[in-house]
Amino acid sequence: MSTFKEISPFEIAQNPFSLIGKDWALVTAKNGDGCNTMTASWGGVGIMWNKPVTFAFIRPQRFTFGLLENEEYFSMSFYPEEYRKALTFCGTKSGRDVDKVKECGFTPNYSEKAPYFEEAKLVLICRKLYAQELGKDSIIDESVVLPQYNGDDYHKMYISEIVKVLSK
Repeated sequence: MSTFKEISPFEIAQNPFSLIGKDWALVTAKNGDGCNTMTASWGGVGIMWNKPVTFAFIRPQRFTFGLLENEEYFSMSFYPEEYRKALTFCGTKSGRDVDKVKECGFTPNYSEKAPYFEEAKLVLICRKLYAQELGKDSIIDESVVLPQYNGDDYHKMYISEIVKVLSK
């Protein structure tokens, strides 16, 4: 039985800079009858087109990228510190090679439009609104290019409406 309660995106009490940049998130999308997840430490939340939104950045080489491209919905979920090792694992292993959900012992929940895990403390169910590839030509401060992009492996940005927030 799930211990989540639904709240408004405007009721999220945690600092989004800490949630995304320090605590990290798992971005999770359907994969057939299952799902795949990856760790994300880049992104944000805000208001766009009069909607509460997330900004997620995924490299095209990531297995989860293809899943996001094929799905309308995905989840971003945040975890207590005791899951740091699992989040590190999900950020260093590919779903092409390993079942990260099984290896981390996560309990998938498919009751929403996107899968998420019962171990999370906060879940954002997101519906894609806009996607655009980042590119060197659009970067104004070139000092961000070299440390992040050794090749032409620029992220794709997804702006997604937060359609539901589940909190413990």
